[in-house]
Amino acid sequence: MLKYSLPLLQLIVFITGCASNVNYRSDLSPCEFVNSGDCAYSAIQHYAKSTDQEYQLGFVEFDDQGQLRNRQQLSAVLDHFYSIASQQEVLLVSFVHGWHHSAKPSDKNITEFRNLLSRLAKAENMNSRQNGYKARKVLGVYVGWRGDSITMPWVKELTFWDRKNTAHKVGSGGVAEVFLRLEEIVNVKSAIATEDSIQTSKNTAQTNKQSSRLIIIGHSFGGAIVSTAMHQILTDRFIDSRSDKSFQADANGFGDLVVLLNPAFEAIRFASLYDISQQHCRRYFSTQLPKLAILTSESDWATKYAFPVGRYFSTLFDSHATLDRHYCDANGKQAMRLDEGEADRTSVGHFELYQTHKLKPAKKLIKRTADFNFQSLNKTWKQLNPAQTMNFESVELQHLDRTRPKNPYLNIYVDKSLISDHNDIWGDEVVSFVRDLIVISTSKTSAN
Repeated sequence: MLKYSLPLLQLIVFITGCASNVNYRSDLSPCEFVNSGDCAYSAIQHYAKSTDQEYQLGFVEFDDQGQLRNRQQLSAVLDHFYSIASQQEVLLVSFVHGWHHSAKPSDKNITEFRNLLSRLAKAENMNSRQNGYKARKVLGVYVGWRGDSITMPWVKELTFWDRKNTAHKVGSGGVAEVFLRLEEIVNVKSAIATEDSIQTSKNTAQTNKQSSRLIIIGHSFGGAIVSTAMHQILTDRFIDSRSDKSFQADANGFGDLVVLLNPAFEAIRFASLYDISQQHCRRYFSTQLPKLAILTSESDWATKYAFPVGRYFSTLFDSHATLDRHYCDANGKQAMRLDEGEADRTSVGHFELYQTHKLKPAKKLIKRTADFNFQSLNKTWKQLNPAQTMNFESVELQHLDRTRPKNPYLNIYVDKSLISDHNDIWGDEVVSFVRDLIVISTSKTSAN
């Protein structure tokens, strides 16, 4: 009897330890969210209607193969947001969660993402009143996938590499389609205006520049998903943004800003973007806005220690070279040597050669009044010089003089007091900083 008991026990442990592999958000009708627990299975939610903190939130979910769990879910969210964006300007923010998280109703990442959307809505309404424009509607899209394959305590910590592989699979699957469709949403109003103007005139009329904006945020393996889905698109947008392939234009990105928080992917995956942004030590115009911001805590154990150990074994038989590269400081081009092996084993945020900024607690807190003009952030950004520090509400962003000050790709090393570990990304200081970066990148009066 005993010989059958052990295999049976192992089977029970395996079954009970597996993470749920289901579609959480099966109700496709809009739901009004008031209190925690409301709209638990709704894919479309509306919060704080007709207040300064109003936002709408949609959910899109993927399986381990990078396929949409329910294409009707995506269609319902897109159709709902299309109808809003066709009538008024929107600020659309998408968040891709990371390791140990999902679209489960009780997931803390959902709660924190709601908090960010609420803060953005409040800042948007304040900014609109100060600068005389109609506030944009804040829309959020939470991209869910199975961030855990096993839920058993301790054992689940061994799934790091299993979930990393799944993250890249999800990123190379249908996520890019979702992001591109979100980009259609922020462009739909100007597209309608352009079509209407063409129909009423023989000449193509110049329409007002649309001010709807798109932000993509990824955390941990969610950062790996976003990077995998966006890398080729970012490369294409950067090169094609040069007017007649010259340098007479601001560099474009995807949407208006991509933010990666403690992302778990190799520095070598960032190498080509780093190189093209440094090519010829290109000088960026004062109108150049940030397009990619990577924030990594100096005390993130998962990407600082576990990552290189795992990559050591998985790259053991790979061929690596040492390459001649350069960085750009205030004096121009400076030579540097790129060890491909190190870059292939080190996560992007901890790879010192690619770090461009440091984020530290402010020496003196800046108390913002109720009538604080967020537009001043954009003006300060435009005036940045090499090695200069930009002061925010409770943090300081120090430029390390290894790129041109307005290089659109920021790889920021974050003080451990601001982000204490891999999952500690929702502290007030960091959320406020991310909010301010979004304001800089999406301000209506800074639109190019």
